[in-house]
Amino acid sequence: MDPSKYNQAEQEQIRALIEQKQVSDFMNLFTGLTDRCFKECAYDFRTKAVTGREAACVQKCADRFLKHSERVSTRFAELSEAVSRTIFYVVRKIEFIY
Repeated sequence: MDPSKYNQAEQEQIRALIEQKQVSDFMNLFTGLTDRCFKECAYDFRTKAVTGREAACVQKCADRFLKHSERVSTRFAELSEAVSRTIFYVVRKIEFIY
């Protein structure tokens, strides 16, 4: 997207929408992490305190979740780059033909 196509007010709107989307995505990620780790790690509801076992479980759960998210992001970037190169190649080939 070329921001120079838009006036200052439109650029501000676009930035605000992007920021809102990023906050929403982060909240969804955080909610998913919290839900998954709570279901997996909350064992004892007889006390308000988190047990050592539960704390260790939550740490491992969060680590796994974040490593998985990082791997998915990396793979998405790799695939996106490959698709971009393919599109570029096809467009150049079409331009060469015509």
